[in-house]
Amino acid sequence: MNYKNEQMEEEKVFKDTVHRYVRVKDRVIWDLIATPEFQRLRRIKQLGTTYLTFHGAEHSRFNHSLGVYEIVRRMIQKIENNPKWNKEERLLALSAALLHDLGHGPFSHSFEKVFQLDHEVYTREIILGDTSVNQILSRVEEGFPEKVAAVIEKTYKDKLVVSLISSQIDADRMDYLQRDAYYTGVSYGHFDMERILRVMRPVEDQVVIKSTGMHAVEDYIMSRYQMYWQVYFHPVTRSAEVILTKIFHRAKHLYANGYHFKQTPVHLLSFFTGNVCLKDYLKLDEAFVYSYFHEWQEEEDFILSDLCERFMNRRLFKYIEFPPGQQKRWERLKHLFKEADIDPNYYLVNDSSSDLPYDVYRAGEEARVPIFLQMPNGELKELSEHSTIVDAITGKTRTDHKLYYPKDFIEHIEDISLKQEIKSLLNGN
Repeated sequence: MNYKNEQMEEEKVFKDTVHRYVRVKDRVIWDLIATPEFQRLRRIKQLGTTYLTFHGAEHSRFNHSLGVYEIVRRMIQKIENNPKWNKEERLLALSAALLHDLGHGPFSHSFEKVFQLDHEVYTREIILGDTSVNQILSRVEEGFPEKVAAVIEKTYKDKLVVSLISSQIDADRMDYLQRDAYYTGVSYGHFDMERILRVMRPVEDQVVIKSTGMHAVEDYIMSRYQMYWQVYFHPVTRSAEVILTKIFHRAKHLYANGYHFKQTPVHLLSFFTGNVCLKDYLKLDEAFVYSYFHEWQEEEDFILSDLCERFMNRRLFKYIEFPPGQQKRWERLKHLFKEADIDPNYYLVNDSSSDLPYDVYRAGEEARVPIFLQMPNGELKELSEHSTIVDAITGKTRTDHKLYYPKDFIEHIEDISLKQEIKSLLNGN
């Protein structure tokens, strides 16, 4: 039997908190899981700094990637006998599901923002580069690594395969909503996935939902909406991310200006200079980053030392609502912070979060492919046309604006009038 179709004598299982079991029978999938590049995901948290808000949120990208694989495996079981599904694409879909987050770095999005990186670019580099993952994928058949990368990038010719992993109702979202809800201890992210899997129907370019399953999809979309605002955009988590981002900015700034670190950040130097190679990227995980933060608490640079101490000991910034259109207030606060010898570049941060829970195609605009319901006569109808709940939030972006600052620094300002004016402005007066 060739490698592409090789099955192990005994099915391997991972005990899973969300799906009960993750089942692996394909030799290729089992070998991919064992690669150093995939094992590295054990050392990357799925939710970054969220553990500082919800203490149980310690799960990893490894957990999530296995979960997405398992959901796609079960999706294929449901649709494999449908003539619309090409059975030759099975291993491709499973491999792409497993590897879709392979390029995430430590603290993912905060890290990417500072160093102008893109985890999707690194996912592609790992799949196509000189890696164990590439060696395994290349054994399947000629051009197989390129196919896996194309599915993850949403450029693969078979859009049905892409939609299993990346759409408005895909395996990626269905796993992270349930997994993140479980580990944070909230109830918002739960929905009836079994029902959704049962009413999925493959068509030419995507999976659609049998009309009788509309209410299960409504529940899924509302779960996603609640998770974003109650968990992912939680202001305490955002405060931690603000400090994390400022640590990276400060360290990068100090290095660029010739500062001599007590603990030289050898694993970050290529990131500081913008000359990152794949080998450097794969070496870096959150354990390395934490070790630097721990050591940098003893640095002579006050800002770097203070920010690291805050992050390591969870002394986070306070926050207030700060909607747009308050430029004079913003400029005055920055001026007063400078007078108080508090650097506003690091200690006064205007931050916003936004989410679009569901969207439909509108002529002339770039939008997501909508979720379709398959009616009893076989006709496809866009979800929001039939669901008043979904229609109410379709195309509506919700945005949240907050201002983060160190309350303890304000309290220690000796100039009473200066302190009072800052407090007054922060209180909106």
